[in-house]
Amino acid sequence: MMQGIIKKIVAERKFGFIGQEGVEKDVFFSSAKLDGVNFEDLKEGDTVTFEVEQGDRGPAAINLKKV
Repeated sequence: MMQGIIKKIVAERKFGFIGQEGVEKDVFFSSAKLDGVNFEDLKEGDTVTFEVEQGDRGPAAINLKKV
């Protein structure tokens, strides 16, 4: 499991981006890949854990959980 902080949420499209310390590129996440948390309960600045899978458009977070 990886850990990061939600940097940006695009509520109307139900996705966002997670930043990680020491990693330049943010990781995309979608509301469809959450684990035990509702998208509406997430906010910028929240700490989350997640795994990464390679999607069609690059790496994406899956099994995202709020810490």
